[in-house]
Amino acid sequence: MDRYQGPTEDLKAKVSALVQPDRVHRDLYISEEIFRLEQEHFFANTWNYVGHASQISNSGDYLTLEIGGRPLIVVRHSDGEIKVLMNRCAHKGSRVVSAPCGNTGKVFRCPYHAWTFRTDGSLLNFPVKEGYEGTAVRECEAGKGLVAVNNVRTHRGFIFARINETGPDFESYFGDSLSSIDNMADRSPEGELEIAGGCLRYLHNCNWKMFIENLNDTMHPMVVHESSAGTAVKMWMGQPADAPKPMAIEQFAPFMSNYQFFDDMGVRVFDNGHSFSGVNFSIHSKYSGVPAYEQAMISAYGEQRAHDILGLVRHNTVYFPSLTIKGAIQAIRVVKPIAVDKTVIESWTFRLKGAPPELLQRTAMYSRLINSPFSVVGHDDLHAYRGIQEGLKASGNDWVSLHRNYDPAEAGQAEVTANGTSEISMRNQYRAWAKYMTLSM
Repeated sequence: MDRYQGPTEDLKAKVSALVQPDRVHRDLYISEEIFRLEQEHFFANTWNYVGHASQISNSGDYLTLEIGGRPLIVVRHSDGEIKVLMNRCAHKGSRVVSAPCGNTGKVFRCPYHAWTFRTDGSLLNFPVKEGYEGTAVRECEAGKGLVAVNNVRTHRGFIFARINETGPDFESYFGDSLSSIDNMADRSPEGELEIAGGCLRYLHNCNWKMFIENLNDTMHPMVVHESSAGTAVKMWMGQPADAPKPMAIEQFAPFMSNYQFFDDMGVRVFDNGHSFSGVNFSIHSKYSGVPAYEQAMISAYGEQRAHDILGLVRHNTVYFPSLTIKGAIQAIRVVKPIAVDKTVIESWTFRLKGAPPELLQRTAMYSRLINSPFSVVGHDDLHAYRGIQEGLKASGNDWVSLHRNYDPAEAGQAEVTANGTSEISMRNQYRAWAKYMTLSM
């Protein structure tokens, strides 16, 4: 795709042409120009996950990240409110904070000229004030301090931000898909989660959308993971049916379930690209019980409510475009696009407040076995992504098929439930992608 320099309407037409109801153009994955436009428009128009409240529990605590190529600071202000600020000094443009996280106290201090800003972004002071006497520094952009992102929301500890003013509000954007976050938090006897330990970062040599698509693609596990999960299943063959399974076998084995299993799981899609698989059950449904945890949940919620919470075992929930969660295993993955063919995936584990330590042990093992750079399952997927990224450079076919179980009636519906092996979640994502690429134009 040539670099776009034409009128807005031409760009809208071009974006529309790339996304058909049952297929998408290969440029969505391999075009550097499309990636640049995504950074400029798409990620600024959507609500993106920027961190968890437990990471910044005290005043002055902060973390840094990028959304759409824009450096950001997420900070707990002195009044307890969470602020999201552009990580750019109002003076000369220097990045104010370099560390990934920390505590800044009451002010941010630019490392270049020592301008200081309060944790809400407002300008506090600058050296040698007399040099600015008689100037308009206080009235211009520099005097306004660090630019604040106005659209920031926290839901059950999960912090989201939308950079542009254009677009739907938080509730309208996510709708009923937030039930997956609610269930994940409700799995704590205290109704709260906290980040446990550090982050597993994993560089994927592929476009970010390939990873997102794959999460609810249930046609690949028994093929791609045959060498890893399949080996684990073979190792366990011959054991008595009532023999207690090691935790690793419990977590590996379901990846080798058959097509009927995954089809019967079901998938549900929501407006704006969100989705989850595991409407009826999932690969997490048959983990061994933890009696102490179940009793703690009953004590906290009552028997019926505890049963309802723990009975919801969704597979992957995608909060399009940047966050994916596994509520039943208390783990999340965050998508960080860095180039058209390079994506960093961050994996975080959560502790359920008030739950026995066995729950965190299970989550940590799952993250190591499935999501980490040391995972054999993760390398299966990475090999597939690399193959797609390279294969799409071949000529003669410019399109990627999304025809499986396509129904024209699915478009325009706020929520649809389908069979688990349908490609409806991918089609749903690309309808949202086309919408938010041009929303602010």
